[in-house]
Amino acid sequence: MSLQAHPAVRARLLMAPAAEMVVAPGAAPERPAARSLSMAAAMVCVALVALDLRPGIVSTGPLLPSIIREFGLSHTQAALLTAIPTLLMGLLAAPVPWLSRRYGRDALMFAALALLTMSSLVRAFAGSVTLLFASTVGIGAGIAIAGVLIAGFVKAGFPRQVALFMSVYATALALGSTLSAAATGSIAAWTGGWRWASGVWALPGVLALLAWLFVARRKPAPAGGGTAARRYAMPLRHPAAWLIALFFACNNFVFYACISWLAPIYVDAGWSASRAGLLLAGFTLAFMVANPLFGFLSRDPDRRLPLALGAGTALAGILAMLLAPAVSPWLAVALLAFGTGGCFTLSMTLPLDNTQHPDETSAWNAFVLLVSYSVAAAGPLAIGRLRDASGAFASSLWLVAAVSALMLALTPFLRPRQHGCMHEHAQGTGFR
Repeated sequence: MSLQAHPAVRARLLMAPAAEMVVAPGAAPERPAARSLSMAAAMVCVALVALDLRPGIVSTGPLLPSIIREFGLSHTQAALLTAIPTLLMGLLAAPVPWLSRRYGRDALMFAALALLTMSSLVRAFAGSVTLLFASTVGIGAGIAIAGVLIAGFVKAGFPRQVALFMSVYATALALGSTLSAAATGSIAAWTGGWRWASGVWALPGVLALLAWLFVARRKPAPAGGGTAARRYAMPLRHPAAWLIALFFACNNFVFYACISWLAPIYVDAGWSASRAGLLLAGFTLAFMVANPLFGFLSRDPDRRLPLALGAGTALAGILAMLLAPAVSPWLAVALLAFGTGGCFTLSMTLPLDNTQHPDETSAWNAFVLLVSYSVAAAGPLAIGRLRDASGAFASSLWLVAAVSALMLALTPFLRPRQHGCMHEHAQGTGFR
């Protein structure tokens, strides 16, 4: 008999407590809806995660002399403390979309942040070279996995604000870099050694874990293990993806070369170590300032003009260091960092501009990170090799200038995928 024939029965069922409702065999009861996650809260959580993703790399620079002395490392071996995490940020990006489908975004993010936090602590108290480098591998793996997951989270939850979110993310990355570059040396001097100065950067990991717990409770992702509606492979045959990856690779090559060697370049020129460290902090500060500014200026999905502006500014900075050394190094370094920072923000937005589905975004992002960070890992090593071969840093700086020029030459070809942009505009989800 139908419920329409018995209004009293229907009313009784509608008023029945949830515990008395009968669930069909084999059907899972509906879970209570999670409280919504506001855009402001999501930005704060993304920023807290991003703050944790660079100190493990940047803080090693000021500590390298002490680490070299304690473990008897060569300079090439010491450079691996920066190169290994950068390389892993590329290599481990590829399996992240599959891992996210298999285990769930939130569980994977928790695992990555926990690995990063614990590895930072282990490295700070490593008693052997093996443990020193093993913990560095853990740091790189945690950074790689968390970095890929952020883009898919933004695309899924806030598709109309991707440029704004990526500028916040990039700014927080740069803030973490700036704080660790500026404070690590002072902490080491205050504590009398490198270990506490290294281990203190595990604290942002605790904040990142708490932030993602907040996200998971209010905007949980599917738990993984289920069947996906559609799976996207990495865009190996898509020319636009290769262009984006190459542009991002050039930008990261310049950034990590500077993070590793900017201070030694000026120490080699006669600066004190503390003054050179402040110059490095100035580099990361200018990088950070550029992140939100370029994100704000880039309102159109076609971001080629601001990308060209950023690449041209970076090239002007490195040329000033080479051709006009009498010009204030602070100004030249600021130009280089400002252009690189602006390009970094927009580079992370390009995969989102060219995709429509969050899983497709994750696949593109994984591909771009795989290519770009694999190339960028060669930056610190190439600069060091050229310095050893020539006895000076001039040839190394010319290599940075050449890579910056290539980055500028690529900008006219970074047009967004038109059908994707038109589709989102028609659906009312275009970027603003």
